[in-house]
Amino acid sequence: MTDSFLIANRFRGFFPVVVDVETGGFNCKTDALLEIAAVLIDPQEDGTLLRGETFRYHVKPFEGANLEAASLAINRIDPDHPLRPAIDERDALQRIFREVRRAVREHGCTRAILVGHNAAFDLGFLNEAVARTSIKRNPFHPFSSFDTATLCGVAYGQTVLARAVKAAGMTWDEDSAHSAAYDAEITADVFCDIVNRFQPLFTSIRPQDWSPDEDEGEAEL
Repeated sequence: MTDSFLIANRFRGFFPVVVDVETGGFNCKTDALLEIAAVLIDPQEDGTLLRGETFRYHVKPFEGANLEAASLAINRIDPDHPLRPAIDERDALQRIFREVRRAVREHGCTRAILVGHNAAFDLGFLNEAVARTSIKRNPFHPFSSFDTATLCGVAYGQTVLARAVKAAGMTWDEDSAHSAAYDAEITADVFCDIVNRFQPLFTSIRPQDWSPDEDEGEAEL
C-alpha cells in the first residue's frame, strides 16, 4: 500500500472501529449493557475499505442494572436464559480492547475512533462501562466519533439504518437486526461504502505531505 493510502493518513491518525451495543434501556448510567460487538476495518491496497473481523460478546448486567421490558422486547435478549454465554462486563471490554489496540498498532495509528449508527448512544454506554469497571487502557477516543446516521444522510439521503442499507444497494435482514454483531457488521459495510465513494474527493484535496502528528498539540477533531 502506498503512503497516500495508509489508513493512518486517512483519518488523521485514527483507526475506525465500528461498535454496536444492545442494552437494557436508553440511559447509559443506569441501564444494563447486554451485548457488544466491534468490527475492525480492513484497508485495501487501492485505498478502499472493507469490513474486517468481528468480535462480539454477551454481557452480564452489572449489579443493580436497570432492565426495561420495552428494550428487551426489541433486542430479544433474555438476560437470565441458561444458555446465554454471557461474561462479565470488564472481561468483555478487555477482550475487545485487546484486539482494537492490536489493530491500531499494526496500522500505525495513534488511537481508535468509534464508528456507530447514532454513535453517541454506543459511545455513551462504552464510556460508562469503562468507568464502571475502572479500565485504564481504553483505546477509543473518549468523545469523538463517526456517526453513520449523519454520513448516510449526506451520502444516501436516509438516516434510518435499514433504509440507508437499501439505498446503498445492500440487503437488509430484518430477522437479524438488533443483534450487536449484525448491526455492527452492516454498519461497517455502509461506512466502508460511503468512505469508498468519497475516496476520489479525498485524494484530490489532501496535502500529500501530511502526517498524522503534524498538528500535535491542537484540540483533537
